[in-house]
Amino acid sequence: MTVHRVLMLTRRASVHQEMIRRAAPPEFQIEFLRPDGKAEIVAALPGVEFLFSDRAGAVDAEIIAAGRDLRLIQRLGSLVHDIDLDAARRTGIPVAFWPLPSAIRVAEHAVMQMLALSKRLLEVQRIAISGESWGREPRRTDENTFAYNWSGRTGLGGLWQQRAGILGCGEIGVELARRLHGWGCTVLYSRRHRFPASVEAGLGIAHAEKDDLLAQSDYLVCLLPYTPETVLYLNAERLARLKPAAYLVHCGSSGVVDERAWAEALVEGRLAGAALDTYEWEPPKPDNPLLKLPNALLTPHTAGGDAADYRLELREYFRNAQRVLAGEAVLHRVA
Repeated sequence: MTVHRVLMLTRRASVHQEMIRRAAPPEFQIEFLRPDGKAEIVAALPGVEFLFSDRAGAVDAEIIAAGRDLRLIQRLGSLVHDIDLDAARRTGIPVAFWPLPSAIRVAEHAVMQMLALSKRLLEVQRIAISGESWGREPRRTDENTFAYNWSGRTGLGGLWQQRAGILGCGEIGVELARRLHGWGCTVLYSRRHRFPASVEAGLGIAHAEKDDLLAQSDYLVCLLPYTPETVLYLNAERLARLKPAAYLVHCGSSGVVDERAWAEALVEGRLAGAALDTYEWEPPKPDNPLLKLPNALLTPHTAGGDAADYRLELREYFRNAQRVLAGEAVLHRVA
């Protein structure tokens, strides 16, 4: 069997790299590179047939020219602004993007969390199934007979025309921004490297520095990755910069939220509500104060779907490479 070399430029941790390696079809030899500079990429390209860009820096004309054996450049995700498409066209190397279903599922989960918080879902569900009549005599309903908001809830809002801040705007943040526009939201974002103006305009998002993002957001969605700089990043000091009664949503990496600080802000009423899908300890320790709070919506690290879905997604990364080997047209081609 002929083995074909794949070079993946990525910042993913080793555990995720190993999962990709195990998921790859046997005809591919996977090499991972977390590049510190262009020279490192250029040096690794001889003999590589497939270059996968996983949000780890630009693929410019010099890199493309060095890839004399390349048969495909593929971006994992939906944005290709950091690939020189004109240079690829000149060399005849096809360029494609590959959608990430897990990122889309996490974005959908974040919207669900935001809506559930705005509608006070946990509280109103408890009321609906409690059997309490709240002093109202139950009556058979018809077009003129009903008991609208029979428990007298207040502060039931929504996402329409709210200001949403995305802290750590990678592929998940991009997918989230696309979905929030359907709700009429103003979307701000902060990330390590600002998007070009053309990407911001296409997504309808505006850049803000981190402190400004905290101060302006009605809903702050944390999608930060785990790095030495982001450990327990959203702590008491940063929570103090939030708008009064803001909502917090966390679908980023485990270990970047100071959960005790979040719990204190919820108890003191400085936050209107919080939703988390990942935690400092997983499963959470029994003494985690968030577990007992009625305005904390918690899910068990399921935003991205189940493990079988993710394994299938990783294997699908290689479908375009297989199509190239079979002489078939590349999917999601952009150049």
